Amino acid sequence: MKFRLSALIPLLIFSFIGLALAIGLRNDPRAMPSTMIDRDMPAFTLQAVSDDLPLLQHSDLLGKISLLNVFGSWCTACLHEHPTLMRLSRQNRIAIYGVDWRDTPSAGANWLRVNGNPYAAVGLDSQSHLAIDLGVTGAPETYLIDPKGRIRFKQIGPITEQVWRDTIEPMVRLLEAEQ
Repeated sequence: MKFRLSALIPLLIFSFIGLALAIGLRNDPRAMPSTMIDRDMPAFTLQAVSDDLPLLQHSDLLGKISLLNVFGSWCTACLHEHPTLMRLSRQNRIAIYGVDWRDTPSAGANWLRVNGNPYAAVGLDSQSHLAIDLGVTGAPETYLIDPKGRIRFKQIGPITEQVWRDTIEPMVRLLEAEQ
């Protein structure tokens, strides 16, 4: 009986695939690093979602700690995080700005009318220009912006009460202590 090296090739391929899958399963898909952390927000001006709301521009994010929340009327996870954003808005805990991504003005305005508007200003990014600059991969995504206009944290997925309490609020306190 002669041993052939070619008999080991399927075993080696199977082992390699198994190892790659095992490594991939250990990674948290929500812990996607952002190249924008500690970088300045890109300059932008977005048209308002409706005539009764102000437009959103880069200068709105300067001088205070703020959240920039990317959402869409089509996004079911955005609906899940919305009560937390509404509570934060009512408490005036932090300035919150919205980017209505890949939407029409009427759909975004209607969504805010039905669900409430936690945002100081809401800009429409229907062509994804700002989303591309920020590296948005899906909605919702939220960026914590320091008073100098630098991105300090990126939350991928909904901001729940637990995410606010355990992750974002401690970072806000650290930024407040820096001032």
